[in-house]
Amino acid sequence: MGTDLPWVLHVDLDQFVAAVEVLRRPELAGRQVVVGGRGDPTERGVVSTASYEAREYGVRSGMPLRIAARKLPDAVFLPVDAPEYEAASERVMATLRSLEVVVEVLGWDEAFLGARTDDPEALARRAQEAVLRETRLHCSVGIGDNKVRAKIGTEHGKPAGVFRLTAENWFEVMGDRPTIDLWGVGTKVSKRLTALGVTTVRELADSPADALVAEFGPRMGVWYHDLGHGLGPTTVDESPWVPRGHSRETTFQQNLTSPEQVREAVRALARDVVGDTTQDGRPVVRVTLKVRYAPFVTTTMSRKLSAPTTDGATVVEAAATLAEKIEDREVRLLGVRADMAPPGDADPVERTPVRGRI
Repeated sequence: MGTDLPWVLHVDLDQFVAAVEVLRRPELAGRQVVVGGRGDPTERGVVSTASYEAREYGVRSGMPLRIAARKLPDAVFLPVDAPEYEAASERVMATLRSLEVVVEVLGWDEAFLGARTDDPEALARRAQEAVLRETRLHCSVGIGDNKVRAKIGTEHGKPAGVFRLTAENWFEVMGDRPTIDLWGVGTKVSKRLTALGVTTVRELADSPADALVAEFGPRMGVWYHDLGHGLGPTTVDESPWVPRGHSRETTFQQNLTSPEQVREAVRALARDVVGDTTQDGRPVVRVTLKVRYAPFVTTTMSRKLSAPTTDGATVVEAAATLAEKIEDREVRLLGVRADMAPPGDADPVERTPVRGRI
């Protein structure tokens, strides 16, 4: 059940994965730490996260490990340990729930809190103190009158700080900032907005809604227009997170060079995804194939199934059909995603996936 509450707080754990690793290895405190793949920068893989000391040199999530190693020859590289991060996250979320607030989990390292309080800053500090005491992890907290402002506010509070962003100070704080600083605006959308003559948040807010609808469609056009004003949902939903789909992907240590290799790899990934969706017990409605060609060009293609299905063979064949569209080029990464029908009669809920994204 969702509850409309006067204040929304966004709790974001600072450098979460790197911080968990430092707790296990205190000697790494203050070091340049990079977590990704199997922890071997000579292998193909990407950065999952980096400590603040590493980020100062431009190392970011999604960067190839080899590039990170060139930037940071003295950094400590560690393999991803998902079970350890999952366990740490569960301790954090349990701590937040003990504060008697509504908690909506967004992922391993972030959550929305909903609360009725006359002093949201005091609640934010109480949350920080409780998380630090129980888990030894630091977090930043954004305070807002809706989810959008709370989420963006967190960025202004990092690291380990608190920041309030509401309708009252929205344009003072965000008006002159580039649109890419908005939650939900990435590089591609920012470039499309720039082509429309929109470069700042204030310009986005002042843009005619019909122009944005013409560019982005009736749903997203209105969403981006509202985003310029900092508008967004206020409902904090404590119901368990339900995945919209499952995905598997593999970065190959040696490029795939033949269509046969590609088809075999796609089918293997699709079978793994079918195993994941079968555990959820919901039918698959769409299949997406992600391809990264050598050296580093990525594309995706998808196919909506003629009818929702729980038949694994149908899902595998849909992925195989998409694979026929792959260009005759060397392939360094493949990923398969299956989107599922929402549970029951509910509409799909936009929630940030915890992991397994394509």
